[in-house]
Amino acid sequence: MVKEHLTYTQNRELSWLRFDQRVLEEAQDESVPLLERMKFVSIFTSNLDEFFMIRVGSLYDMAEADAKKIDKRSGMTAQEQLHAIYEAVAPLYKERDKTYSEIKKQLSPYGICGLDFKELEQQEKKYVKKYFKEQILPILSPQIVDANHPFPHLLNKEIYVVAMLKYEDHSMIGIVPVPQFVSDILYLPGHDIRYIRMEKVIMEYLDIVFEQYQVSEKNYICVTRNADVSPDDEAYADNEDFRFVMKETLHKRRKMAAVRLETANPLSKEMEKYFCEKIKIGHECIFRTKMPMKLDFIFKIIDKVPDSMKRSLIDEPFSPQPSVSLVEGSSVMTQIKKRDIMLAYPYESMEPFLQLIKEASTDPDVITIKITIYRLAKKTRLAEYLCAAAENGKEVTVLIELRARFDEQNNIDWSERMEEAGCRVIYGFEGYKVHSKICLITYRNRNEIKYITQIGTGNYNEKTAKLYTDYSLMTSNQSIGEDAALFFKNMSIGNLDGIYKHLIVSPTSLKTKVLSLMDEEIKKGAEGRILMKMNSVTDMDFMRKVSEASKAGVKVDLIVRGICCILPGIKDETENLKVTSIVGRYLEHPRVFVFGKDENATIYIGSADMMTRNTEKRVEVACPVYDPNIKKRLLRDLKIMLADNVKAREMKSDGTYRKKNRGDRIICAQDEFMKYAITAKRPEKKEKHITPFEKLKKFLKIKRK
Repeated sequence: MVKEHLTYTQNRELSWLRFDQRVLEEAQDESVPLLERMKFVSIFTSNLDEFFMIRVGSLYDMAEADAKKIDKRSGMTAQEQLHAIYEAVAPLYKERDKTYSEIKKQLSPYGICGLDFKELEQQEKKYVKKYFKEQILPILSPQIVDANHPFPHLLNKEIYVVAMLKYEDHSMIGIVPVPQFVSDILYLPGHDIRYIRMEKVIMEYLDIVFEQYQVSEKNYICVTRNADVSPDDEAYADNEDFRFVMKETLHKRRKMAAVRLETANPLSKEMEKYFCEKIKIGHECIFRTKMPMKLDFIFKIIDKVPDSMKRSLIDEPFSPQPSVSLVEGSSVMTQIKKRDIMLAYPYESMEPFLQLIKEASTDPDVITIKITIYRLAKKTRLAEYLCAAAENGKEVTVLIELRARFDEQNNIDWSERMEEAGCRVIYGFEGYKVHSKICLITYRNRNEIKYITQIGTGNYNEKTAKLYTDYSLMTSNQSIGEDAALFFKNMSIGNLDGIYKHLIVSPTSLKTKVLSLMDEEIKKGAEGRILMKMNSVTDMDFMRKVSEASKAGVKVDLIVRGICCILPGIKDETENLKVTSIVGRYLEHPRVFVFGKDENATIYIGSADMMTRNTEKRVEVACPVYDPNIKKRLLRDLKIMLADNVKAREMKSDGTYRKKNRGDRIICAQDEFMKYAITAKRPEKKEKHITPFEKLKKFLKIKRK
């Protein structure tokens, strides 16, 4: 079998691992405060967990379904990709353990100490033993595994304390689940933040748990399972209540095949063989970790740190600022009717958009509010305002995507709440996720129907709007509003093939329009310019077009946070391509497409990455930016990102990243945007001029009272 792939592309999964390594580098950066570095270790860990659950899980499925199928980007089969992944992950574990250990050591002088049992003082050992006997032992569910007690199903990402047990001449395995409803850590008495993890406490007292046995080979383990569950298309089509299908899907996720086993201590050959057989995994799927298998408790510890100490351990606090384009205290709807407004999260607050929906919910001229929702915060004013609008007699249509991975239950809960309030809730399409971020307000102005349209690059999530960088464009452009109205009509009647004049929408027009705009730049040769910011690049058609542009002399810059399967600097293929990745305090999330130069550039913002799943298997929307001032601001932002020499890395032709030379001026894009948000001059509310006649009327009115 001949394996063919492009010379200027790389494997998607290995590219993702290089991105996560960039996250780990932030944890290793000594200029980053210590608790922020620990957060990056936690983010790296949760990223890696999700990678195994989704990407590694799907590769196992692919290997089983079609062992000979070749990845077009790297020429590898699914099994070869899995082998390469396990090989690449092993050194990352060692690097992460070392990084965690160094940060932990540096936190110790501040009184923040995660301890092993042997490190506890005598009084602390007494306290832990008493706590274990009174609070933990009564709620444990220990189990032996022998002829009469089958091996239990180990739940995904739950920790189990295990040991070899011996009773007379019989040997067996003992397993104790760490209870899900107790704290991950036990705080020790005293003023400092000294703590021990619960699995270590249970492991220490296994002799008490299994008191009639001899206990040896104590350990604790954690299984990661395939979570790449997609609702069955047939079930989706046949079941009237898609919420029921999703609830079944979530239940199924807990019992999928294992793809990884993590252990705290090395396993003996006997134990390793035992777990491989019981969990049905290979030896290469076992990883030893010296640091916690779950790090969620780090965020609780940060909350306990006194403010006086916290200042030197975390980033200087920053609150999203008021919009640089809006007059505070004035109606947001009124201002958008006069000019386009763009918000830049988290540098600017999401408040104006929420205020827009709140105003629309009570405005007597507003007829309908329509919105697509992919992810919502658990506590969300947006959903409450939509419910209030429905209760106020507005027609509210919410297209909510129940298949937003790991947010399914939250979306199910909110869909039920909004339906109860009178919103019309719809769920999207069989085989196509609705990932667009679009909101349409329809109102009556005298005898005319008018629109306010909002298009975003990120979710309508009040929590992540403070953590992710995103753009939110609000416009009263009538033509864009008419396109948005047609879009929602098409979504309601199940039409994916709508034709729009201004919006570009996948799976029909988005990719073809982007490629067409790239062709226009290719015609210009060395005068052409393509600049795009995304989260990921995997689409083969797009990558071929980038290579074509590069060969034509077009200068191409891609700012790609995560996966990027196209390699820059490949001779005769991508020599005019540069790829930049920024990983910093905030998660880079906007999608911005620029074709051409300066004021003549054509610019779109939207929800889609250049990934085949986004361009062909999702409903995505991108919107043209027409306002000259907003175009200028976007170009300025992108220029600063390209100039970043602190958090930005440049991809080399082998797919690895290198730091940029600092030069005379240090530029950190995210810091620049925070400074701008704080110092920018904002429009002031103009005092209304009162004529002498109006003054007289006001005086007479007061006198009458």
